[in-house]
Amino acid sequence: MDATARSGEPPANPSAAVDAVAGQADAVGRQADAVAGQADAVTGQADAVTGQADAVAGRVGETSQTLDRGLRLLHLVADASGGLTVTEAANRLGVGRAAVYRLVGPLTGHGMLRRDGDGRLRLGAGLLHLARRAQPLLAEGALPALRRLAEQAGATAHLTVVEGGEGVALAVVEPSWTSFHVAYRAGARHPLDRGAAGRAILAGRAGVAELVSSSGELQAGAYGVAAPVLGVAGLEASVGVVALAPLDVGTIGPQVLTAAAAIATALR
Repeated sequence: MDATARSGEPPANPSAAVDAVAGQADAVGRQADAVAGQADAVTGQADAVTGQADAVAGRVGETSQTLDRGLRLLHLVADASGGLTVTEAANRLGVGRAAVYRLVGPLTGHGMLRRDGDGRLRLGAGLLHLARRAQPLLAEGALPALRRLAEQAGATAHLTVVEGGEGVALAVVEPSWTSFHVAYRAGARHPLDRGAAGRAILAGRAGVAELVSSSGELQAGAYGVAAPVLGVAGLEASVGVVALAPLDVGTIGPQVLTAAAAIATALR
């Protein structure tokens, strides 16, 4: 009977049990707070990383914009035969004078720009250095088409490019099977408004892919046919042939145009 009576009795200390349960609840709450704090810390770290990424992206964007403006400034100065003042450059770029001065500093330091006696911006000798480094690559790319043209036409073939406002024979190939042909020296210069090669370049500036012929304009007794090389960014050039006798444009013209197209493809 004593055992039966004891089994039906309430716990000896019910408040202690309640306290124990409350303590466990508090412990669980503290653990939840700790987890929440860790989550907040992770979120904070993620926000910091995002902020750093945004800052880097902003700096990259600013650098790209500065580079773009610097290149545009070089093109503007190159197209201005009399040079540009800082104010003129700022107006054409759509920026303030201070921004132009920030561009001019490093470009002048690298020799890409210079200031003349009147303070006008002009291209610097550093660009010529880069151009000379690029010329062998251009000549190498053009040689296969020039060799085919020289052999087909039986005349001296040449690639002429613009340098310093003049036409310069960059690459020259003479035919191998003719008894006589024009000896045309690579590096020879001539005005753009004289000779088939120069006038073809001027036609190319207008976007006209047409043949140009000449007779005795650069050398008495010499005949030329040339066509512009189009579609190569930053390059003004023409391909042509020169001979000691009149050239049949109807026959040689298509060969010159084919060579010009092949060189344009090779140099793109």
